[in-house]
Amino acid sequence: MKQLFLSILFVGLSLFSASAQKFGYINTQELLVGLTEMKLADNQVQALQTELLSKGEEMVIKFEADYKAYMAEANSGTLSKVQMQQKEEVLVAKQEEIKKYEAEIQQKVGLKREELYKPILDKVKAEIEKLGKENGYTMIFDSSSGMILHATETEDLGPVLKTRLGVK
Repeated sequence: MKQLFLSILFVGLSLFSASAQKFGYINTQELLVGLTEMKLADNQVQALQTELLSKGEEMVIKFEADYKAYMAEANSGTLSKVQMQQKEEVLVAKQEEIKKYEAEIQQKVGLKREELYKPILDKVKAEIEKLGKENGYTMIFDSSSGMILHATETEDLGPVLKTRLGVK
């Protein structure tokens, strides 16, 4: 009940003070999808991921072959218990190596994505801030995050930013 009261109070105060303020919104996800720089960055991240995954797939294929060979030897009865234990330890070590490599892939791809996206996101943020200052906006909301309760179409800054950033 207290939350409802505070929400109503906040909305009331916002409406009261909104007459002197100017608000705008932008769907940053839609904007970013249209940027050529973002498409190029996505392609570079995808290429790295594909390269790293192919090495991982080779590791898995080799592991599966080694496991099948071990199973064939174990089922034929040609291995002693000590030999079986040694081969199992080798297989477990290879399996751990594959898991470690999977984590390494995620880390490398994440770092590459961050490295490539940061300048693009900084550019977009700077342009939004510039647009807000030039046009006297009190606040500009990101509608892609679901933080908009109401917005009129006349305050959509997407077309202006797309033009400024060269999005077709």
